[in-house]
Amino acid sequence: YAPLSGSIVSERVFKVLAEGTDAMGPIGHGWTYSAHPIAVAAGVANLKLVDSLNLLENVTVTGPALTTMLQDAVGDHPNVAEVRGCGMLSAVEFAENPQERRFYDPSLKVGAKVTAALMVHGVVGRAMPGGDILGFAPPLCLTMDEARAIVDATVKAVRDTFDS
Repeated sequence: YAPLSGSIVSERVFKVLAEGTDAMGPIGHGWTYSAHPIAVAAGVANLKLVDSLNLLENVTVTGPALTTMLQDAVGDHPNVAEVRGCGMLSAVEFAENPQERRFYDPSLKVGAKVTAALMVHGVVGRAMPGGDILGFAPPLCLTMDEARAIVDATVKAVRDTFDS
């Protein structure tokens, strides 16, 4: 375990921090492991792997393909309201009446039921908060065969949940 993190702040927040540092000294935000050379070496090694394995290129091909395959496979199911994705993230949203955007009563936990059915078929998905949404966040090294396996399992999970 080698903790490494970063923070992103807006220009407005940065200006406050910078002015505060000028007036009162550096902001006290460090711990005993802050900027530890081992963590930084691990981070640099990870970035080298991302480059050498062409993971970002894989995301631009495999991610959209996963979303398209999900759309083709379950997009016209009568209980699917939307299939969407960005990069390697994809989601399938369910509704009682997709045309009217009438969603299920949250107490039915439809998204959780589809997610549990998916697990039976050997794929881990995520029941997303805020709706009956099945989310996917596969690793950047996902292959096309693995994407097809996700889609096949999703078809079975949707069928198991709604068509029985």
